[in-house]
Amino acid sequence: MIAHGTLTGKIALVTGASRGIGRAIAQRFAAEGALVVATARRAGESEDEPGTLAETVGQITRQGGSAIALAADLEDPAQRNDLVAQAARVAGGLDILVNNAGMAEYSSIESMPLEIFDRTVEHYLRIPFVLSRAAIPLMRTRGAGWILNLGSVTALSPARPYQDFDRAGGVTAYAAVKAAINRFTEGLAAELEADNIAVNSVAPSTAIRTPGSERYIPDGYPTEPVEYLVETALALCSVPARLRTGHIAHSLHFPLAHGLDVRTLDGQGMLPRPVIPSWAHPGLSQELSAK
Repeated sequence: MIAHGTLTGKIALVTGASRGIGRAIAQRFAAEGALVVATARRAGESEDEPGTLAETVGQITRQGGSAIALAADLEDPAQRNDLVAQAARVAGGLDILVNNAGMAEYSSIESMPLEIFDRTVEHYLRIPFVLSRAAIPLMRTRGAGWILNLGSVTALSPARPYQDFDRAGGVTAYAAVKAAINRFTEGLAAELEADNIAVNSVAPSTAIRTPGSERYIPDGYPTEPVEYLVETALALCSVPARLRTGHIAHSLHFPLAHGLDVRTLDGQGMLPRPVIPSWAHPGLSQELSAK
């Protein structure tokens, strides 16, 4: 069932869509009428198989949406180089690219293997670069487009006095690459504004528990529902570039600043207005006054 049709007629490619944040974005976009090309490594043979594209597509179709599963290993250069063109071929074009897929291996710099550093850069900077570069001409032919990169609150400078997480969490390399993707987002937004292609970034304001992140989140740590980030993603992928591009947005702060109604993933229900917890990074407070 189409909720409000915000994305009716649009085609969205969502990476890392077999679970977690990527799956949630795929569900919400499909609920708004988009044809979603969901991609990840695990295709799956049945929608009953957890953590697969088959499960994601099954959930979307049961809710009345439209989705296509397109398996691809983004660490394979040949597969990632062809992904955007292949998605456009099977779906009939491309309007939205969501660069969500990634891997996180936290380690102190002193003990981090160079292989893990290289994989971190590859997943969070090289792959978004490759996919965005391929998507731009396709979006330009359609007269508009949206590129959304998944950021991280860790991209902000550590607050002082330093917290235990910053002292011992080993997040430095990951955070540095996330800071780079934010700058990439802002620069690409400037390059493409005249083409009516919006480029934005969205990140959790605090933490979202997903299959990929849960090993780094202590038991009992209060996390936020994924719906707030997903609603922010929708808002960043449904407004023309002349009105909304170059944003580095955060899941709880952006809806408050822009008065967004936050809906369930199927678009049928409503969540309460977000509340900014006391442990949110103090550097995000300026986002509440941004429009």
